[in-house]
Amino acid sequence: MINKLSTKLLTIGFRSAIILLASISFQLVAQAQDTLRVSSPDSLLANIDETIIDTVPKKTTSNAIDARIDYKAKDSIRFDVKSQKVYMYKENDISYEDINLKSDYMELDFSKNEVFAEGTLDSAGNPVGRPVFTKGNNTFESKSMRYNYKSEKGLINTIITKDNEGYLHGEIVKKMPNQVVNVYHGAYTTCSLEEPHFEFKFNKAKMIPDKKIVTGPAYFVVEGVPTPLFIPFGLFPNKAGQRSGVMIPTYGESANRGFYFENGGVYLAINDYLDFQLLGDIYTYGSWAVKPSMNYRKRYKYSGRFNFSYAFNVWGEPETSEFQKKKDFAVKWNHSQDSKARPNSRFSANVNIVSSSFNKFNPTSTSNYLSNTFQSSINYSTSWSGKYFLNATLAHQQNTITREINLTLPKLTFQVNRFYPFRSKESAGKKEWYENISVNYNVNTENRINTYDSLIFKEDITKKMTNGLRHSVQLSSGAIKILKHLVWTNGINYTERWYSQKHVQSWNNDTLFTGDEPIVGYVEKDTINGFSSVRDFSFTSSMSTILYGMYGFKAGPVKAIRHVLKPSISFSMRPDFGEQNWGYYGYYTNQSGNVQRYSYYDGFIYGTAPNGRQGSVGFRLSNNLEMKVRSRKDTVTGMKKVVLVEDFSLGTSYNLAADSLNLARLTMDGRTTLFKKLILNYASSFDPYALDTNSRGQQVRINKYEWQVNRRLFRPENFNWRLGLSLQLSSKKGKDKDKGKAKVKDKKIESDMGTEEEIRDVQDNLDGYVDWNIPWTLNISYNVNYTTNYSYGNTYRDYNIVKEQTFVQTLGFSGDVNITPKWKVGFRSGYDFKNNEFTYTSIDVYRDLHCWEMRFNWVPYGFRQSWNFSINIKSSLLQDLKLDKKKDYRDF
Repeated sequence: MINKLSTKLLTIGFRSAIILLASISFQLVAQAQDTLRVSSPDSLLANIDETIIDTVPKKTTSNAIDARIDYKAKDSIRFDVKSQKVYMYKENDISYEDINLKSDYMELDFSKNEVFAEGTLDSAGNPVGRPVFTKGNNTFESKSMRYNYKSEKGLINTIITKDNEGYLHGEIVKKMPNQVVNVYHGAYTTCSLEEPHFEFKFNKAKMIPDKKIVTGPAYFVVEGVPTPLFIPFGLFPNKAGQRSGVMIPTYGESANRGFYFENGGVYLAINDYLDFQLLGDIYTYGSWAVKPSMNYRKRYKYSGRFNFSYAFNVWGEPETSEFQKKKDFAVKWNHSQDSKARPNSRFSANVNIVSSSFNKFNPTSTSNYLSNTFQSSINYSTSWSGKYFLNATLAHQQNTITREINLTLPKLTFQVNRFYPFRSKESAGKKEWYENISVNYNVNTENRINTYDSLIFKEDITKKMTNGLRHSVQLSSGAIKILKHLVWTNGINYTERWYSQKHVQSWNNDTLFTGDEPIVGYVEKDTINGFSSVRDFSFTSSMSTILYGMYGFKAGPVKAIRHVLKPSISFSMRPDFGEQNWGYYGYYTNQSGNVQRYSYYDGFIYGTAPNGRQGSVGFRLSNNLEMKVRSRKDTVTGMKKVVLVEDFSLGTSYNLAADSLNLARLTMDGRTTLFKKLILNYASSFDPYALDTNSRGQQVRINKYEWQVNRRLFRPENFNWRLGLSLQLSSKKGKDKDKGKAKVKDKKIESDMGTEEEIRDVQDNLDGYVDWNIPWTLNISYNVNYTTNYSYGNTYRDYNIVKEQTFVQTLGFSGDVNITPKWKVGFRSGYDFKNNEFTYTSIDVYRDLHCWEMRFNWVPYGFRQSWNFSINIKSSLLQDLKLDKKKDYRDF
């Protein structure tokens, strides 16, 4: 641990401080020479000075000062010319470049080439103003210091030196001319107190700059009490930067896996851009795991982290019902490119692939244990001249419960930015309508594999591939103003799909044996390989406007209510691509003699051309309702806006080209936010046509309006209400200071959060992150989904209406509270209204012990039932010095 100490500070700091003090003193003596000559014209120093001034030419010495020196003493500065000494009293402060020395008393003896600094005693007899030397980011404090700047030897009494997270205490420190530093009666700790809570004490130590630190026997002391923890000697590297070393494992016992060592291994600091870590686990029942990982970074270029885990899990004892053997793996890779590296292109990766049972036996966090869906993406994007864009993606999705896995290998998108073919580059003034005509062009291609994780390497994967390519062209007229208030837009859409195969269906009257009962007659599918293209096109036109209504109140807190209506009417037209002459659909006759139409490309990646001719006129009306009320908080207008209804819309359409059932269903949807926290969504649909039963006993829509049959305009089909409440409450003090955790969750490296390595450690363990800036927090998430579906009897009259209602509620809550400035209690839970039980629940207790910390985590029930107690040193330098006791969820 002592390798973290600032040896360089000690070797350079003494010399810099003494040269600084000597130079200042000579300047002060020179400034006082005129006074000395008047008061003591026969003094030796005055004569010497005059002789030097008269006979010696001025030249720059090797100890000349190259920068400005700032110095001050609160009390006084006294010169003793006879003894060649300078004395500085009370709160002395000297600064030169990045060097600063403070002390209540300083004494420079030019006859001995020495400087001496120490503190003083206040009126109560307490020591104050001890020497504090700072160079750059390194600081040390001592009781007294003496240094000979000619022989380069120094002696310091009772020193405390800080370097990064560590502190070195030394009763006597002696610096030798060869830059070696000897420490007598010393100790090392990460506690910042002058009398630390813990320390490693040693009798002697030698620090060789930039090489190593050697100590004699050392022992561990807690609160001044020696412990049996003893080492015969210490040999530590003393180089700045990363260092390779051994990772100390944790140990314990698991009821289902035996005694174990976990997370033991080695760390290799390969160079400034790359490191490597190899950890492993081993259990006496036969389980083991190996976990290599690496970090890499090149400033202003890229950075990333790769983790791989392979585990052989043996669960329980042989020849018992609980005995299991599993081989599991996990691959994680994160890569990001600096935006300055290549402004026109970017490469990123976020890979997270696990085997189906990995998180059951080897979870790294609570969120991993509770997750069953995982996604990965590797993306490359580039552009040319700001007009052409290319995006390439490799993606993966998996569900560890169903064991389904979807691979996209790859997905390519090429896009041409919107351009105006009829617009002149040098046009000025008002543009003609045709100059606003624009064209968009996109190309998409994708190769997709849908299978199960157990089959991905056990069969010809090429047989599972589905692929295709799609061209899309959009021609738009832009917005055309009519009568100043109407906005008219027109567009033509063209889509072309390319496939390497098609599916042909035919009816087979044979008997198919696929289960317990044979099937007589079935649809047979054949795959025909070869290039196929599917095209479709359509024309759309729409017109819209905005209407405002306002109603004011002369009295009361409500000043006005505003109603905004956005009516729109649209027209769309396309031919029937299901007709036989287009060649996209086929026909077969089933056993009942009915002719069935199907598409050769059903289920393909980009689908098929739409079936049925369309010439639809659509109508939609959107509404927004707001009010203005008095507000004491607004000192400018004295008013505030309150949204009553964010949006409520209804719409339908009429297909002029259809031979029946021309009128589409009426849909209504709306949303609003109440009290800034409660989100309400509504959706419903109504059918204008009545129902009847066909020859197979199925309910079908008939070409008769509900008004003709049941004397009502519409028949309700479904209603859906969704209510969501998300509360994030915290103390008023915490609202201004709660920045740290948000920055970590957003995965941003912020300077006020510490080094990048510290940020990365927090990101990997968000469950263990403790923020003391917030006295208390409470997070509540509540969602309600209420759906009503209507089904009707066997006649088109609704005498037998059946309502199928579903009511789903979810509740989750979490939070923490500072019981005292050093105690924090956190919790997380939820409630399952369907099963009437609490969901995953955990309770966390944290105690800040200054340089130590104590944690207790308890999951009282459920699959994750466990408890974990640990007490450890906070500093990462001594992260292996800890005590852990736990009962894992795998042991219950």
